[in-house]
Amino acid sequence: MVRNEITGHTYRFPCGRWLGKGVDDGSLERVLIGELVLPSGEDDSARACRTPPLQRSPSQGRRISITSLTGRDTKLNSAQIQEGIGEAVNNIIKHFHKPEKERGSLTVLLCGENSLVAALEQFFHHGFKSARLFQKTVFVWDFVEKAVAYMESADQVGDLQETTEAMKMTCQSLCHYFNAINSTSRNIGKDGKFQLLVCLGARDRLLPQWLPLLVECPVILQMYEDTAMLRDPSTLNTLISVLEALHDFSITLEASLVKGINL
Repeated sequence: MVRNEITGHTYRFPCGRWLGKGVDDGSLERVLIGELVLPSGEDDSARACRTPPLQRSPSQGRRISITSLTGRDTKLNSAQIQEGIGEAVNNIIKHFHKPEKERGSLTVLLCGENSLVAALEQFFHHGFKSARLFQKTVFVWDFVEKAVAYMESADQVGDLQETTEAMKMTCQSLCHYFNAINSTSRNIGKDGKFQLLVCLGARDRLLPQWLPLLVECPVILQMYEDTAMLRDPSTLNTLISVLEALHDFSITLEASLVKGINL
């Protein structure tokens, strides 16, 4: 909790994650998204401004039921996940329809609680096998990494020759963005890298094009259940259509989010 003594506003910066190599997702830094606390009365205001009580560190068990970014533990079904994505995209659209002086923080809508990143994390975690089958903790970024490795090896051996030129360019863009994020000097963990991929993909209108490439990689059979939302063609097409609604708007990312990423 951070209080601005000049304006009297109090901001909450939720984290709920570990920092450390070999712990959680291996991150040594996290970008925390501040959200204005709106007290309902004087008592709430005073309570919000006090130093929060000491709390136990989060358990090392991987929380993937809502999102790693929110730290809540309620498991959502596919309908709720789709609704969450729709609301996240709709909130971004409403942001741009407001007069510029009345707009809030776009970063909160992209990366905060109930944001686009949080909603897409939910989508990618649905039917993910990591918690049950693998001996070590596996993250969505590990899936993306294996998919990119397959694309790069397929390109080298000529397996992509039969694909269209547009598909090749989309494949190259995904590999390029992945490698730029993965090679950054910043000490961000795997969930932070996934967040960057989503934000950059949304900014550059590439996210809907990348999704079919990830689905077509054979590694999805190893890492996702048959019932996963990512493997359902109808659900995937709906997601692509929803994300394409953002193409009408110019998304600008704060420097703190993309620091050290040359894209």
